[in-house]
Amino acid sequence: MKLTVTRIDLPLKHPFTIARETTTMQASLIVELQHDGVCGYGEVTENAFYGHTYESIMGSLQRIRPASLQRYVDEKPLDLWAEMRDDLAGDMFALSALDMAAHDLRGKRLGIPTWQDWGLQWSGIPDSSFTIGIDSIDRMVEKLQEEAGWSTYKIKLGTPQDIEIVAELRRHTEAAFRVDANCAWTADETIANSLQLAELGVEYIEQPLPVESSTADKIRVFRESSLPIFADEDCQVTSDIDRCSGIYHGVNVKICKCGGLSPALQMLTHARDLGLKTMVGCMVESSIGISGAAQLLPLLDYADLDGAVLLADEPCRGVTVTKGKVALSQLSGCGGDWDRDRLSEFVSASQKVVQ
Repeated sequence: MKLTVTRIDLPLKHPFTIARETTTMQASLIVELQHDGVCGYGEVTENAFYGHTYESIMGSLQRIRPASLQRYVDEKPLDLWAEMRDDLAGDMFALSALDMAAHDLRGKRLGIPTWQDWGLQWSGIPDSSFTIGIDSIDRMVEKLQEEAGWSTYKIKLGTPQDIEIVAELRRHTEAAFRVDANCAWTADETIANSLQLAELGVEYIEQPLPVESSTADKIRVFRESSLPIFADEDCQVTSDIDRCSGIYHGVNVKICKCGGLSPALQMLTHARDLGLKTMVGCMVESSIGISGAAQLLPLLDYADLDGAVLLADEPCRGVTVTKGKVALSQLSGCGGDWDRDRLSEFVSASQKVVQ
């Protein structure tokens, strides 16, 4: 079993801004597992906010024991996840890419899509939203018009003119809206904003309060908001699902934060059992990462899988998202691959970890 990590730089169509940062180029790490000529791919993006860089992720992956990696040949990634977590000293970002690559490799070796390997049915698949990052109101309107035709738009908020932004965007489309405040509001602001946003056709609010907000504030927002409240930053690992029940109406699971497809599958299944609405979000990432996340679509009420749509160019291919409609790749596993002839245009570092 060979393990290779490649760092690629992905140019964005437009500068992407949320409440805490702006970026024009996304650095992403592709983990490749190769066995008997079959390659499985996983992806994780660098994230300065969470302190995850190429160096830190490489440092974690170099801890993995070759004997542990070899077990992916005969054993399921779901069964090996805890052991791999221990090998990587709990680095969830590194683990998420490795785990995705292992699921992809397994599916490709079996000749079936990963969702089928999990026993899921490809039915009732939700559309993905398209994300409009924070910008001037005029520029946000332009972004919406450039991507006209989506059934749903996710609007990043966290500015002094949040309601004005949504009101202006509403003048240009009848599509459904979802908003993500990225921890930028107080409880009072959330409750007040929710009433106005409901009147503007918003479906739910994602992570309005900071994670460190009191449980009392979260419960008050849960009870008094005019819109459902989804946890994002407040729901990162499997143990968070039980805690979110009763203070959130739904959860947004991020694969890179929870440690891969294996825990994401468990988190979403448990959330549904508890009556929570489910969604999977993405980073600005290539089609390899989006293809992995798309395997979870049968478990979702909502999807935010537009990460590759936000790119100006990429060397990767797989699942496609067109105006929100998700089309599966013809490849088995997670369905991701890359164009090796174009790879040199994007690669900034590459290293074999296990040969």
